[in-house]
Amino acid sequence: MTTAAYQTTHLPANAGWLTRAEAWLDHKGKGAWIAAMVLGFIFFWPVGLGLLAYMIWSKRMFGKGCAQRKQHFQSHRHTAWAAMKPSGNMAFDAYKQETLRRLEQEQEAFESFLERLREAKDKAESDQFMNDREKRAAESAKTVDEDA
Repeated sequence: MTTAAYQTTHLPANAGWLTRAEAWLDHKGKGAWIAAMVLGFIFFWPVGLGLLAYMIWSKRMFGKGCAQRKQHFQSHRHTAWAAMKPSGNMAFDAYKQETLRRLEQEQEAFESFLERLREAKDKAESDQFMNDREKRAAESAKTVDEDA
């Protein structure tokens, strides 16, 4: 499984690079965290120190955090595979397929709704910025005219 496939299946679409890096290191295990910390100390010691502090604080150094997450992702994959395999009952399989299709349509509708909301918010913020800019320009022009 590639890193890109791993990230897109287990992280939200808007996950930042730090979240993706943390998930990637968790997926690789405790050895990857230790290697990242050592490299941090080699290249720029505050980075290594920060990684060490984060590993201790998040219980990645002494706990079973990475192994538990890896086991969780493996069980999640198993559950997803079990949900997709046929049950042997044609009526139930047809019902399941229809329900999954309906849920996918609802998800697409909701995602398009969220996109429209984001676009409306961006437009409102842009319009507000332009109005404020015009107001400041008019005020500065009025001040210049009064001074002259």
